[in-house]
Amino acid sequence: MNTTQHNLEPPANPHSPDGEFQPCPTIMTEEELIRFLRIPEISSASDHRNVIENLKRKHGLPRIHLCGKAVYLTDAVKRWLQSHVTCGQ
Repeated sequence: MNTTQHNLEPPANPHSPDGEFQPCPTIMTEEELIRFLRIPEISSASDHRNVIENLKRKHGLPRIHLCGKAVYLTDAVKRWLQSHVTCGQ
């Protein structure tokens, strides 16, 4: 019988607040998304939530609403990132 091994461990999220590797959640809160996208490292915005709002409003950042709050599916965000890759300068 041929069986395929599946890695059941979620991917590591190297951007945890304490610098330790942590599992990357399947569903991210806005704060987790900010760390996932490394917004503090790449943006000079004083409020990182404004960056997320801009990405949602102007660039179609995917999200769903649970209990009245926006949450972000990791796989959907990764696909969205891939679709926005540009080449050149």
